[in-house]
Amino acid sequence: MGPPAPTRLDAAAAASVALCLLVAYYLAPGPTVQYAAWLAVFCVWMAWFVAFGARWLYAE
Repeated sequence: MGPPAPTRLDAAAAASVALCLLVAYYLAPGPTVQYAAWLAVFCVWMAWFVAFGARWLYAE
């Protein structure tokens, strides 16, 4: 059994990461904003990782 097909949740996670990094490096650059953006990216990645793993494990 292979990995599940990408869903809208995967696209939303990728878009939110891209938006966080866009804001942090182009719209409001600064060390605090960049730190907050990377923290948000990590949180989004962890949530996506758990959701993707659950979909894969339970074949949904």
